[in-house]
Amino acid sequence: MHGRASLSKKNRTMEKIIIQPIGVIHTPHHDVKNMPIQPIAAKGIKGYIELLPEYAAGLQDIEGFSHITLLYHFHKIKGHELVVVPFMDTQERGIFACKAPKRPNAIGVSTVKLTGVEGNIVYIEQVDMLDGTPLIDIKPFYPRYDNRIEDVQLGWLEKNKDLPLEALRSDERFK
Repeated sequence: MHGRASLSKKNRTMEKIIIQPIGVIHTPHHDVKNMPIQPIAAKGIKGYIELLPEYAAGLQDIEGFSHITLLYHFHKIKGHELVVVPFMDTQERGIFACKAPKRPNAIGVSTVKLTGVEGNIVYIEQVDMLDGTPLIDIKPFYPRYDNRIEDVQLGWLEKNKDLPLEALRSDERFK
């Protein structure tokens, strides 16, 4: 049995969260049209992160990882929609049941291949974000923790689980 919490307007005590970018992601993607929709569809596509110099010390020991997970801001998205037609479907779905970018907080997550670090520059591959994307955080990818679930249900995506993601590209539906 699940507990039920109430967040009526009267009881909302949540404060705003202010997040400052720690750097910028540079990629060859200057327009959302025909971009890969996931890192798996961006094999061989290179980019780099320009971390703000004051955060460079935080990169210590990161080169031992083959992949890193990036949290970033969908900076070109205007507003949000609670119901969208995701890239892998033709039917409307709730925004929290898909990975579409037009989200209330416009936060993106991608696990990319780490290819090198020079000072405050982090070289990456499998980039699926726009050039100039503000970076919020970097986390090392650790399969034991990040791929730990064995009995997974895919919801509406079950019918699309065998689609060749490498061939799918974005369009302009979320501009």
